[in-house]
Amino acid sequence: MQTLYSLETCGQSGSPGESVKILEKHLTQSRQLFIYLIHFIVELAQYAEIESRRRSGKHLPTFADKNINIKLAGNEIIQKILEEPTYVKALKADKPQLLGNTDLVKRLFQELVETQEYKKYVSIPERDKKSEKEILDFIFTDLILPNELFEAYIEEVFTNWDDDAGMMVQLLPGFFNKPQSYDLLEMVSKEKWDFAKNLLLTVQVKKEVTMDLIKPKLKNWEADRIAAIDMILMRMGVCEFLYFETIPPKVTINEYIDVAKDYSTQQSGQFVNGILDNIHKDLLRENKLHKVSYK
Repeated sequence: MQTLYSLETCGQSGSPGESVKILEKHLTQSRQLFIYLIHFIVELAQYAEIESRRRSGKHLPTFADKNINIKLAGNEIIQKILEEPTYVKALKADKPQLLGNTDLVKRLFQELVETQEYKKYVSIPERDKKSEKEILDFIFTDLILPNELFEAYIEEVFTNWDDDAGMMVQLLPGFFNKPQSYDLLEMVSKEKWDFAKNLLLTVQVKKEVTMDLIKPKLKNWEADRIAAIDMILMRMGVCEFLYFETIPPKVTINEYIDVAKDYSTQQSGQFVNGILDNIHKDLLRENKLHKVSYK
């Protein structure tokens, strides 16, 4: 959707090769953002040890200075991430450490140590999988994401933050569950990449076919007055109806209703639902729902 929107709002049709490159670029940006968020959380966890050394190295350290709890730095999930080969390779490839913001890490750590969740975590000497994950979830969801300074910084560094934030909110907790099951050098599997690429190319190649089905359903609306995102989503939905045999039409409709609500106007979900549902019924009634490859 983002790739098609980028092409069409710039007045470009884009050759298949060009559009696939743009899609690859979007996925690369998403992967780099994902790596950076992981790296930031690792840095924040490790800051417990840095703060401990700093305070114990004072000229006249107090008892509290000498006894800072560094449990978070040894978090078992953090250790697994640090040992994960694809994470090590991603650090070399993407260099998120060059985007580091030490002052922001320090500030967030200072906020973290004042929270009841952190105090509860460090008060228990034993480690268990549940509490190790819960503290990382808390750091990301309740400490980092709502922080205005972090939001301003991440928006400045990653132009794709607004588009990808929702995806990151879903990905990070899953990653903390099984960090060693992720290949951090690939944002999507080959199967998902093939699907994305084929959907992109299908929507481009079959524009006339999809528009011929959509236009009669617009009633009093001119096609060029429809929100660009809505039109792209409807074209994508019709392509799934006609050319993607593994996707049930009802699933297609429900998915595009949700995407329209998230990315377009308040009324878009209902609008896209009405158009796609009518087209689906027509295709069924006319026995035209055969789902063959666009090629």
